[in-house]
Amino acid sequence: MKKQKKMAELPDLRLLDFETASRAVLDFLYKRLGFGLWMVTRNVGNEWIVLQAENHGYNIKRGDVFNWTDSLCSVMVRGEGPRMAPASDRVPVYAQAPLQGQLPIKSYIGVPLLDSEGSVFGTLCALDPEPQSETIVMEQPLIELLAALLSSILKLELSALEAQRRNERLEFEAQIDSLTLLANRRAWDQLLTKEEERSLRYGHSAAIVVVGVDDLKEIYDREGQAAGDQLLQRVADALRSATRAVDLVARLGSDEFGIFAVECNDLGTHVLLRRVRQTLSKAKIKAAVGIAVRHETGGLNTAWQMAERRMYEERLTR
Repeated sequence: MKKQKKMAELPDLRLLDFETASRAVLDFLYKRLGFGLWMVTRNVGNEWIVLQAENHGYNIKRGDVFNWTDSLCSVMVRGEGPRMAPASDRVPVYAQAPLQGQLPIKSYIGVPLLDSEGSVFGTLCALDPEPQSETIVMEQPLIELLAALLSSILKLELSALEAQRRNERLEFEAQIDSLTLLANRRAWDQLLTKEEERSLRYGHSAAIVVVGVDDLKEIYDREGQAAGDQLLQRVADALRSATRAVDLVARLGSDEFGIFAVECNDLGTHVLLRRVRQTLSKAKIKAAVGIAVRHETGGLNTAWQMAERRMYEERLTR
């Protein structure tokens, strides 16, 4: 069995942001307790996202994604397994977890991290390929205290982030397309850059919708400038009504519009897509629609490209 490490010093977490505090906590716990892997994770739908990792043997890094339902943490969060398991392979629910088939795990520690609404945001957890001393259970109060401090920092940052996003939406909407009064392409590019940074830090989910208006050029040619302009304005009004205040609607090109929906996971995309289609149909607007969710492996630009590709594919089949 591995021996516990020597005492390590922990900086004042109150002075750090969530990302830096997470790294400090993982470094402290590794130096104090060992373990081959310490992580701060995020759970979004069935994705278990590694936000920070102190890795010493598992070859797991920040940004890696696993299935949440495969993990020992999902069992722990449901209250079906202990938070401290020095010999996790002797705990039946942990021994049967599908993650065991991907990684050698003989000991486990896991504590939930909570968001501003008191819901499970993710976990502070550790894995090791060897059983640990039973004495590590004495460290549970310390680990739970550190998880509570990280949760407190997280809550403050997420609350501040909501206000920051509202202010940014106002700034972005000031960079407008003069015809539709929506945000323009420059604002869209700036938004994606900012939100990608936040997604990497907090593991935020997000969806991108691309809408391509049918036959715009033909309408301009056949009915004139005013008719084409009015159609684009109707599209803008419809998309505004189909989205939330925290989302951003932008005109990306002559007949192309984009919607950025923050904190929108796989389930949320179905609701959003249905709402967009219904709103366009009610307004008697013919358009092709594509949607994609951001994943850690590609980021927002990849999601945008996928949504655009799906829009063009739908347009070709119409």
